[in-house]
Amino acid sequence: MNHLSRKTLILWMVPEGLPSHVQAKQRPVAARETGNLTVSRATTGRCFYFAVRLWMVLGLLTAWTCLYPVLAWGQNPRSMFRAAREQMVDQEIVTAGVTHLEVIEMMRRVPRHEFVPLKQRSLAYFDMALPIGANQTISPPFVVAYMTEQLDPQPSDVVLEIGTGSGYQAAVLSGLVKQVYSIEIVDSLGRKADRTLKRLGYRNVAVKVGDGYQGWPQHAPFDKIIVTCSPEKVPTPLVNQLREGGRMIVPVGERYRQNLYLFTKRDGQLVAEALRATLFVPMTGAAEQRRQKQPDPARPRLENGGFEQVIGEPSKVAGWHYQRQVQVVSNPREAREGERYVTFTNKHAGRSARAMQGFAVDGRQVAELELALWVRGDQVRYGRNRSEWPHLLVTFFDERRAAVGQQRIGTWIGTFAWQHETARLAVPLAAREAIISFGLMGGVGEISFDDLRLRPASR
Repeated sequence: MNHLSRKTLILWMVPEGLPSHVQAKQRPVAARETGNLTVSRATTGRCFYFAVRLWMVLGLLTAWTCLYPVLAWGQNPRSMFRAAREQMVDQEIVTAGVTHLEVIEMMRRVPRHEFVPLKQRSLAYFDMALPIGANQTISPPFVVAYMTEQLDPQPSDVVLEIGTGSGYQAAVLSGLVKQVYSIEIVDSLGRKADRTLKRLGYRNVAVKVGDGYQGWPQHAPFDKIIVTCSPEKVPTPLVNQLREGGRMIVPVGERYRQNLYLFTKRDGQLVAEALRATLFVPMTGAAEQRRQKQPDPARPRLENGGFEQVIGEPSKVAGWHYQRQVQVVSNPREAREGERYVTFTNKHAGRSARAMQGFAVDGRQVAELELALWVRGDQVRYGRNRSEWPHLLVTFFDERRAAVGQQRIGTWIGTFAWQHETARLAVPLAAREAIISFGLMGGVGEISFDDLRLRPASR
């Protein structure tokens, strides 16, 4: 045993962070080390005393640690959720372009946290999809607001929703229309959503468990139809159940390449207006059985990585969803491939400036991915902290859509000309799909990308 100093050590038995009135009752305890290995009764008594005091203080600390969050939230949890919801609407919905005043008001009123699992409630007011069980998700708030706005809901409307999920979209529609009929194919989700909607007082929403492909003919025709899952083609029964002049919004396309369309029924036929690229969970049941083109997880790839294909007005990049503060630039002289490239611009730190795309990849068949891209920056710098900087992020998910790994590429800071970046990404064995995100990612400045390519790595 090392010889210890004879100086008196003052042991403060109150850890930092306890309330001042608790600290005031504590007293410093003196302990003296003599270097003598002989243990006397007095020494034993003092050690026992210190042990008891330490046990008591640790008990107090543990109790305080457990109770403090409860007490803090218990003061006024509704106001805390309300403040987070207001901030979300202002920063992620209004700023992103939603202008329908009644829709904005409903987004402020509907408590999204009530429609997500308890363990996800801390993320309820981030603009992101969240898992709700049974391999399903609740849509990001912006997507809910945007789709609702495009429906142009009226107080006299009777609306059919395909894909109840957690019930959040139906709750938003509830305050804008006369009646909502909603269908959910997953029994457990449908029953839970029905209970949640009734508990929260949404009386003009009827939920049933069934295959949304068939619609709900007993209550047809519908003034509006909203589909919150993606079929390869619009189901014929839904076309038949939409009244003449009615509107239908639905994400249509392949599993990882979908476009959100607004359809208007004229002379018995649907007239399509392409809105923007998106990514929804697939429409299951009869719609999935009729799907002709399936993704190949053994040969993962990106769609429109050169950004040549555009959709909507103003132009958005086809195949890429969740586009924020991005501009399609047509300039064959500067583009590294083809005629177009994309530029993200952000003047306010923390604001989202990115684009995303999903793709199939099976970790049992693909061990590594090769990624290549061109990037150029102009006065690019970090956002509010070092976690907000321009980069590319690949997130892998398992068959339950739980994240199983992430890979980041690039630390693009400053001003620089076009440069070519390459990387090899390890694919987790449990991976079954992935999402690639790129842009300023909370950083500030201007950054451009072109010719983004991904393929299985050669061995």
